[in-house]
Amino acid sequence: MDISKIIRRYNLKKLTLGVLGSHSALDICSGAKKFGFKTLVVAQKGRDYVYSKHYKTVDNLGCVDDCIIVDSFDELLKPSLIKNLISKNIIFIPHRSFEVYLNFNYPAIERKFSVPMFGNRYLLKIEERSAKPNQYDLLEKAGIKYPKQFKNPKNIDRLCLVKVLEKERGFERAFFLVKNYIDFQRQAKEKLKNEIFTKEQLNNCVIEEFILGSPVNFNFFYSQISKRLELLGTDTRRQTNLDGILRIPANYQSEVLQHTHITYEESGHIAVTTLESLLEKAFELGEKFVKESQKMFPPGIIGPFALQSIITSGPPKKDIVVVDVSPRVPGSPGISATPYSYYLYGKHLSVGERIAMEIKEAIAKNNLEGVLT
Repeated sequence: MDISKIIRRYNLKKLTLGVLGSHSALDICSGAKKFGFKTLVVAQKGRDYVYSKHYKTVDNLGCVDDCIIVDSFDELLKPSLIKNLISKNIIFIPHRSFEVYLNFNYPAIERKFSVPMFGNRYLLKIEERSAKPNQYDLLEKAGIKYPKQFKNPKNIDRLCLVKVLEKERGFERAFFLVKNYIDFQRQAKEKLKNEIFTKEQLNNCVIEEFILGSPVNFNFFYSQISKRLELLGTDTRRQTNLDGILRIPANYQSEVLQHTHITYEESGHIAVTTLESLLEKAFELGEKFVKESQKMFPPGIIGPFALQSIITSGPPKKDIVVVDVSPRVPGSPGISATPYSYYLYGKHLSVGERIAMEIKEAIAKNNLEGVLT
C-alpha cells in the first residue's frame, strides 16, 4: 500500500478530512472547518441524522459538509468506497469507534484501507490487550508505571479489577472486583451462568491491581512537524452504572449490588484540571511513551494520544499510574475547556483543531507525508 503515491495525486487545495460517524466525529469536523478544510462523515443508516441533518453544513451553520451513508460500517473496507474516498482527496482521522465497528480487523486497517490516514495506523492495535505487542509491552519498555497484573487468578493477593470482553457486545468490557482466588471463582461462575461473558473470554481476561486514587486522563499531542509534545487537556470519565451506584446512600449500596453488577461503562467525560506540580511528571511519562513508540512502531505516535491514569497519594509524594492507553483521538471533546493548550498557544484548542492545524502546517512545510500513514 503506497500512501505516498496516493498523496501525490491529491489536490492539496481541496483536501477533505474524513471520519467515521461516531465517537469524536463532530470534534474533528468542527476543528477542520476552523482551519479551512472540507469535512466528510461516513455514517451508518439509522444513526446518521446527527451528521446528515442536525450538524449538516447549511450557510454558516454546522460542520459536516458531506455525509456518506452506508448500511454497515464495515463497508468502509469495500474497494468501491475506498476509491470514492480517495477521489475526494480524503485524509481519514481514526478514533476508537473506527476500530470497533471494523470488528478490530487491524490487518485490513493496515493493509486494505488504503485511504491516507492522519496518525500511525500501525499503533492502533496496541489497544487490544490480546495483541502482541500491546500497550502493556510498550509501557513496560518505556518504564511507565502501570498496575501489577496477575496471569494466574490463584495468585491474587489484593483487591483487583478483572477486565473481560462481554459476550453480547464484544467491544465492551465487563468489569468486576475480586479480593482473592475464591472470590474470583465465585463471581466468574455467576457471570458465566448469566452469560455476561464466555469461558474463552474469561480465559483471556486481564486481572490487575485496583489502584486507589483520582482518575485523570492526560490527553497529549505529539507533533511530528515540530517534534514537540503538547498537553492539550485533562479529563475524567462519567461511567454507568458506577456513577448511579455512587449516588445511592452507602447503607443501600450493598442491597443494590445484590441485584446488579457494576459495569464501568463509559457515558461521558468531565473536563478537570490537575495540580501544576504533577505536570512535570505527566510530561515525563508522555515523552517516554513517544520515545518508545518510535522504537517499536516507527515513526511512532503521530498526533493525539491519551494516558488514562490514576493519581495516587503519598508518601513520599503523589504519583501517576497509567491504567489504559489511547493511541489515537481520545473521546473527550470537553478537554478544550481545560487551560493547558491556552498556556502554550494563548487560545484553547480542541483535538480536532490541533489535528487540522498540524495538517495545515505539514502542507506549508511540504511534509504532509510526515503526518500520514
